[in-house]
Amino acid sequence: MAEIIDLYTVDRELTGRTAGRGEELEKGTYRMVVHVCIFNSKGEMLIQKRADDIVRWPSLWDVSVGGGAGAGDTSRAAAERETAEELGIDIDFSNRRPVITVNFSDGFDDFYAVETDLSLDDLRLQTDEVADVKWASRKEVEAMIDDGSFIPYQKDLLGYLFFAREGRGTWEL
Repeated sequence: MAEIIDLYTVDRELTGRTAGRGEELEKGTYRMVVHVCIFNSKGEMLIQKRADDIVRWPSLWDVSVGGGAGAGDTSRAAAERETAEELGIDIDFSNRRPVITVNFSDGFDDFYAVETDLSLDDLRLQTDEVADVKWASRKEVEAMIDDGSFIPYQKDLLGYLFFAREGRGTWEL
């Protein structure tokens, strides 16, 4: 059975309707996706290698966590759930906001940045989705984008995430 997702208006208001994950959405309706970028105190991002048999972007490296919000999920709840499912760790998102939201053709993608030092040995990977994890610098991630081993994110987006990891915005008061 397909996972059920909530549908939103262009203004990010719930429509009261749902769809199955992967289902083509009616024009003018949108879904919510979340990504979590975990950084250590050295400024490296925890990246994950997607499983070989996953539907989208198999065998490519990606940011720490990513996934769709299920029906009834808030953005924060989806970030917590996806982090627990994919990496086996609990991070409290109750007082966090996305550092950036990226709009795409049929949805909203909230990116969270978290800075914490954790050991790779403490992670319990969801092996049907995550094949491997490692720490990588911005320069290493950009080189992986260039060589095709990382999902082809815009380098400027990833650069902003590395910048925003410390809670900085585009400007400060």
